[in-house]
Amino acid sequence: MNEILNKKVSFQQLGMIDYQAAWDYQEQLFADTVQAKIANRKRQGLAPQQPTHNYLLFCQHPAVYTLGKSGHLEHLLLTEQELADRQIQFYKINRGGDITYHGPGQVVGYPILDLDNFFTDIHKYLRYLEEAVILTLAEYDVAAGRIAGLTGVWIGYEDQNRPRKICAMGVKSSRWVTMHGFALNVNTDLQYFNNIIPCGINDKAVTSLKEEIGHEVPLQEVEEKLKNHLRQLFGMKLVDLPRRQTEVSPKI
Repeated sequence: MNEILNKKVSFQQLGMIDYQAAWDYQEQLFADTVQAKIANRKRQGLAPQQPTHNYLLFCQHPAVYTLGKSGHLEHLLLTEQELADRQIQFYKINRGGDITYHGPGQVVGYPILDLDNFFTDIHKYLRYLEEAVILTLAEYDVAAGRIAGLTGVWIGYEDQNRPRKICAMGVKSSRWVTMHGFALNVNTDLQYFNNIIPCGINDKAVTSLKEEIGHEVPLQEVEEKLKNHLRQLFGMKLVDLPRRQTEVSPKI
């Protein structure tokens, strides 16, 4: 446990950014935080501990499918040539979970948090991410919740008459430092989900906020609500960084 708990979280809006560029940036921040924790452990009892840093990144990606380390390639229903023809990227990545889609109209969130600054419970961490989304959707009079045994946020979750996922989640954690995160469908083109078996679940649908309420919603408006709920749930002290730095500019 850190001797100095740091509740400050640096927030950065990356805008529309290539998936690989955002992944590289996450890996850089993640590695820096892990190394700081290792250095603190080596100094333990010899020098004051240094606070570790926390980050929250929001962005959108050009159309891309990502397959988690526990996923199955057969859940991608397109060939390499079909992906190229449709200008859709594909990555095998190091988060948990199966296959999902990222694209314009989503709020994609990547918290890089040292959970020693908050609580060391990965299940509680996932539930807090879900809860922030649930509370955000409630502000649009959309009732959302959880389905036992399934990660993410769902509409029609109570009677499961027509359950549909509105937010997918997949995270990585090492030494209680997190990366990857969640993708909330706001104005997302849902046709892209027809090319995969989302999260490896073939008996449930996918939806978006636009689909549920019948009109588009300003993405920035949703982001601000989501930020506020994350701040309250985690007890964060959010500090805004510049919208985007040159080292994370998109490769498109």
